[in-house]
Amino acid sequence: MNKKIVILGAGISGLAAAYWLNKDGYDVTVLEKKAEVGGSMESVVEKGYMFDRGPNSGLETTPLIGQLIDGLNLRDQLVYANKEGNKRYILRDNNLYPLPMSPPAFIKTKLFSTGAKLRLFAEPFIGRSNDGYYQSIAEFVKRRLGKEFLDYAINPFVAGVYAGNPEELSVKSAFPKLYALEEKYGGLIIGSVKSMRERKKRAEKSKQSARMFSFIDGMQTLPKAIAASLGNNVITSAEVTGIKKTQNSYSVLYNNSGTEKEIECDVIYSTLPAYFAADLFKPFDDGLEKHLKEIYYPPVLVVYLVYNKTVIKQALDGFGFLIPAKEKKSFLGAIWSSVIFPNRAEGDTASFTLFIGGARNPEIGNIDKEILFKKVRGEFEQLMGISADPVHFFYRYWPKSIPQYNIGYIEHEKYIEEFEAKNPGIVLGGNYRGGISVGDCIKNSEIITNKIKELCVSAS
Repeated sequence: MNKKIVILGAGISGLAAAYWLNKDGYDVTVLEKKAEVGGSMESVVEKGYMFDRGPNSGLETTPLIGQLIDGLNLRDQLVYANKEGNKRYILRDNNLYPLPMSPPAFIKTKLFSTGAKLRLFAEPFIGRSNDGYYQSIAEFVKRRLGKEFLDYAINPFVAGVYAGNPEELSVKSAFPKLYALEEKYGGLIIGSVKSMRERKKRAEKSKQSARMFSFIDGMQTLPKAIAASLGNNVITSAEVTGIKKTQNSYSVLYNNSGTEKEIECDVIYSTLPAYFAADLFKPFDDGLEKHLKEIYYPPVLVVYLVYNKTVIKQALDGFGFLIPAKEKKSFLGAIWSSVIFPNRAEGDTASFTLFIGGARNPEIGNIDKEILFKKVRGEFEQLMGISADPVHFFYRYWPKSIPQYNIGYIEHEKYIEEFEAKNPGIVLGGNYRGGISVGDCIKNSEIITNKIKELCVSAS
């Protein structure tokens, strides 16, 4: 415990690991480039409206989330999604259809054709892939479930989660649990049943059954609370400028509000985005730089719109809707923010969060935003039956948003593991390793914490 640990980045990955380490008595310091903690978790209030500019919610997939919330005394701030938010819509032929969440609803739904429904009965008889590591989620789903299910379930789902393309994302790296159902059990249907029992033993929940949560003042509440619990162990406005290897340890150089500083440590845990980590660790390994820079982060434009409820014809009875690529719209989907959580809109208004771009439309960075906003607003208002201008309008542009676990990602994963083995005391992580969701990052924080503890022991 007398070893010094430095964590680079005060997003949820870095802060959660720092929390567990600090709780166990380890000497840990977190360096954050921005003036505020949270990473992509940005919750802001503009003109009285609360707007999550990054992740808008989390899924309680691991008991670690509850342990964090209780340890930080955040139960009174925690809010679970309104039950109305359970309904998810998918756009097909310019109509919004609820995604069926039960066998009877699946039989009745108009979202899928009779042929697509019958095609599912063949799934248990489909064999395993010969090349799972280099298979896209599109290939995987089309082979097991059929093209229509790919087009109107998986394609919009992938856009909603990754802002990605199913033809490019690796099923093994991006959806490891789905991949495991085929590899371990031979199929999705039988695998879902058997894996359910295993999750119960681990006190975990699937993303389909886990409760969705946020906080009264938005998702940034969680990282802010962790940082507050760590006190002076979190240093903001601290841009890391270099890392040096000493005889038995490391030295981290950083600029803190214009002042150059240096901190000696035994272990470095970097949660910086891959493209930042690539430059920082280049002096240690040229090959690592190549692998990290090949990880693609598409641009995403997050738009927040507020309307008077009286001008909205669409019933506000769900989470929102996702748009398949086949529908050829200018945005990926919309979340009905004020339906899901409280404190997202005032009085007789309703708020919505729209997502534009991603790997499906990476050219958004080169399009005039006023023209793009006008087109997206027109499409959204037509789908929702909205007959007036918004009351308020905000946006956040992320030039590099969510890391894409594309085909061949396994090669990046292997190289990173080799790099860590050659450079004991350096750990690379964040949402480009082990999953992109809030729940994944918190779950991985425990794995990383144990790895760091082992490094501290071996360095003694």
